[in-house]
Amino acid sequence: MNIHLLDKKTIILQFGKNKKNSGKTTVQIALLTNKINILQKHFLIHKKDFGSRMGLLKMVSKRRKLLNYLKNKNLLQYSHILKKLKLRH
Repeated sequence: MNIHLLDKKTIILQFGKNKKNSGKTTVQIALLTNKINILQKHFLIHKKDFGSRMGLLKMVSKRRKLLNYLKNKNLLQYSHILKKLKLRH
């Protein structure tokens, strides 16, 4: 699944300082969250797509690792991104 280029640019601008700052941890988490949300909608239609489901699990795992890293480095930014992306309720 490709993210539309416009969506990707807006996410990078929203969570990074400029349009080229795609390596920042918060930007990576936001991009992964967007991909995960798109795949969840995909699985409502295609229930037996197990190959994509494995990719989804890898993305969720990578996002969890990035969130743990951010939690250890900057707790304020961690809580801010959780609220902004509505990950924990």
